[in-house]
Amino acid sequence: RLYWIADKIVEMTIEIYREPKKMVEDISALGLRHVGYAIPTEFFAPFVSGAVEVVRTMTTDERAEDGFRWSLTLISKILVRTILEGSTIVMKAINTNQEKAL
Repeated sequence: RLYWIADKIVEMTIEIYREPKKMVEDISALGLRHVGYAIPTEFFAPFVSGAVEVVRTMTTDERAEDGFRWSLTLISKILVRTILEGSTIVMKAINTNQEKAL
């Protein structure tokens, strides 16, 4: 599963340059799925940092690293915004599995 996620990250960082409007829609949909998975938004920044560190070990091209960092940071910000805006009281109650919270 982790390999699939890593592959998807690279694909998305390329596609954000090719088809930005479509990718914003796709990323927003992914963000709403993350609401359902109850993924904490605090995990996104360290994940981006870790992914950029991995790319740094694979290339000496600063422009490639900067491009990867910029696009992955943008993707992360869109995801976090979507998660925060999509986290309604009902979704929070469903994620915590508490009937009284509804």
